[in-house]
Amino acid sequence: MRLLGQPNSINVRKVLWTCVELNLEPNIEHWGGTEDNHATSSPDFRAVNPKGLVPVLIDRDTALSESNTICRYLAARENRTDLLPVALVERATVEVWMDWQQTELNNAWRAAFMGLVRHDRAYSDVVSQQASANAWNEQMSLLDTHLANSGSFVCGDAFTLADIVLALSVNRWEMTPITKPSLSNVAAWMEHLSSRPGFQLHCRNGVP
Repeated sequence: MRLLGQPNSINVRKVLWTCVELNLEPNIEHWGGTEDNHATSSPDFRAVNPKGLVPVLIDRDTALSESNTICRYLAARENRTDLLPVALVERATVEVWMDWQQTELNNAWRAAFMGLVRHDRAYSDVVSQQASANAWNEQMSLLDTHLANSGSFVCGDAFTLADIVLALSVNRWEMTPITKPSLSNVAAWMEHLSSRPGFQLHCRNGVP
């Protein structure tokens, strides 16, 4: 099994943390760098993933992209129904929060994170950064309200893939220099996760 991508990428780290939970050790190939032979725009990489994005998981003859899909694939491959339930409603609930992370939450942070952390000139407008920070905080407050009533984890009393993808997003929020509200439920949930080896290796590890 091969995993293509940079280990400091938030989307690659989703897969790496999932692999820790599953006791899998894929061979990591560092794609996404600036050198031509490591660039995702290179013909070799585009032959594997025409989208030109990491991560990519290669499992025998199968090549998969999209980080949340890869996490679901691996959990199902290893028959880990605790991480990805089989029962229709329980599985849909996990996928709802995983999809929310990729859509609403990701879109909220873009200008603030890219401008203030990545220092991308395309996101240097201060007004856009502030609007993004406000939207990001609103989404985080929504998560905090949900966690007040959800149980020990995002989808109840069992740790699932939803906790992995959302904890990485929360870590990014914590490390971005914006004014933030105090979210006690989010803080308690992150502390609850902090003893997990995957969290320590790939989430709150100094990388936003």
